[in-house]
Order: sequence, then C-alpha cells, then structure tokens
Amino acid sequence: MATELHNLSDYDATKAPSGKGKKIGIVYAEWNSEITYALRDGAIETLLANGVEKEDIALASVPGSFELIYGASQMVKSNKYDSVIAIGCVIRGDTPHFDYICEGVTQGLSQLNILYNTPVIFGLITTNNLLQAQERSGGRLGNKGDECAVTALHMMAQDW
Repeated sequence: MATELHNLSDYDATKAPSGKGKKIGIVYAEWNSEITYALRDGAIETLLANGVEKEDIALASVPGSFELIYGASQMVKSNKYDSVIAIGCVIRGDTPHFDYICEGVTQGLSQLNILYNTPVIFGLITTNNLLQAQERSGGRLGNKGDECAVTALHMMAQDW
C-alpha cells in the first residue's frame, strides 16, 4: 500500500509550547551546507515564531555530521542550554560510509539523551539522493529543521 507523501512540517502553532525564556543550542554540519543551512534556518525561524529570543539561540558549526556528537556534547556539558538541536545531512553514496556515519551519529546523540539532563534533538536527515534531501529541507515535504524546533519546544515544556 503506497502512502501519499505530504508536508511533514505542518503543525498547529497554537499547540506548540512557548519557548519564552528558553535557551537553545543548535549545532549544524557544514557538509551538505545547501541542506544543513536550510534546516538550521528553518529551526531558527520556528523557534523565534514560538517565543524564543534571537539572543537565546546559540549556533555552532562542525565540519560534518559525525562531528555533531562532539558539538552537541560540548553544548550539553556547558549547562547553558535548555535543549540542543543537532542538524546534519548524509546522502547515500556508493560505499558503506553512509551506514557507518548514520549509525554512529544516531548512537552518539542517543547516548547524550541518556547521560545528560538536556534534550538533544535528532535533526540528521538521511536520504538516498540530493532531491530527497532538498524535499525535506524546505521543499515539498517541509523542513525537518522546523520539526526539530517544535520537538525541542515540547521536550523543554515537560515537567519531568
């Protein structure tokens, strides 16, 4: 059964928690910058639209998606942020490199969520080709950066 693809970034802004008074760290990969910058900008736009002040959003870039683990860990360990969003893009190639990077980043960011008391939001998109990445970074399927920002807002609003 085929599923119709739709814009996954559609959300009800009235149901998103306010980010007023929250500090957010965004670490993003420079590799595949056409995609990662669009994801980063989408996250920033959504955070601002939901009450986070511009000066409460800190940005840090890392060379590639694997380095998101280190960048996010440094932000988390600083205790300056209420949430950290890790943004990257890995596009499948002809070698198993894709699998190793995706698995490593997934495991590394997962560990940060287990070990620390700051939500780390998984914003790594993994696609088979550039078109799929473009569709998920502001194209017809929305912007995964928006989704990451909304997820961060929800995670920070929890009363654990």
